[in-house]
Amino acid sequence: MAKKLMKGNEAIAEAAIKAGCRFFFGYPITPQNEIPEYMSRRMPQIGGTFVQAESEVAAINMVYGAAGAGARAMTSSSSPGISLKQEGISYIACAELPAVIVNMVRTGPGLGGILPSQGDYFQATKGGGHGDYHLIVLAPSSIQEAADLIMDGFDLADLYRNPVMILGDGMIGQMMEPVEFKEPSERPLPKKDWAATGWDGKSRKRAVINSLYIAAEEMEEVTQRLKARYQEIKDNETRVEEYMMEDAEICITAYGTVARIAKSAVQKLRAEGIKAGVIRPITVWPFPDASYAKYADQVKFFLDVEMSLGQMVEDVKLSVNGKKPVHFMGITGGFVPTPSQIAEQVKNIMKEGK
Repeated sequence: MAKKLMKGNEAIAEAAIKAGCRFFFGYPITPQNEIPEYMSRRMPQIGGTFVQAESEVAAINMVYGAAGAGARAMTSSSSPGISLKQEGISYIACAELPAVIVNMVRTGPGLGGILPSQGDYFQATKGGGHGDYHLIVLAPSSIQEAADLIMDGFDLADLYRNPVMILGDGMIGQMMEPVEFKEPSERPLPKKDWAATGWDGKSRKRAVINSLYIAAEEMEEVTQRLKARYQEIKDNETRVEEYMMEDAEICITAYGTVARIAKSAVQKLRAEGIKAGVIRPITVWPFPDASYAKYADQVKFFLDVEMSLGQMVEDVKLSVNGKKPVHFMGITGGFVPTPSQIAEQVKNIMKEGK
């Protein structure tokens, strides 16, 4: 299939359709508005269902219902809207339902602004809503990868009966790049015999979708089952990119579009004889601890770069486990770091001898 120049939000929507998504429930908020706009046009063309809900709270509960019936369902929003969805996301996780949630992160806190940010990392990776649960969180760094990860996300959601979040900053949604849509995967997936699709009283066990467990024993059984599933996800689905790390003496780490900028900074540093490399988490949950641990003995220090006040840096420090210094560079307000700024920060740290 030939590549097509598309805006990120529209590529994400089309990739979801190609992955078999037939139910979309959303509510407008910048910078993700093109996703519901695109879905409102495309879903009727393919026999799908698009609903602009009366609120973000309503939208996520509609996802709960469609997922409970075994459909591939999706919602999208941006930061404050995702906050409103958190209760429903927690319910979906406890009910063990597959669903895909897209967050095109904008600046905050509060209503904030419409420019790109990475300030929702804690929300995405540390739970977000109430209780002991995790989302599988995929962080694309290009529009092509966003389209690929959306398609993978639906498979991962079905495979593990767990919600998946695509965590992209606003740049991913708004910029345009060539994209090629891959064929849907042939990964073997379990049958959805748990789905509530009607019951005739005899052909199968009655399906009940639930996230309320009054008895302590029942709640303990559910949480322990989820715990085992999360470990399976960690063992099998952790994804990371290591860029020019083979001989690196300095490690810059970043995720999403900031990692692309970090790669350009590495090229500038290499041109000056400084052996730098990049570790880019693709799954920010589960976090690729092993990659950081692997290079902790090799590099002199780590520099974590984020469009936030510092959130992923905590996971980097835990992974490095005190073996080497972990420095932080944060850009906020909707500003985006440049390769020169990152390279200069590395050189400043080197001058200080830290």
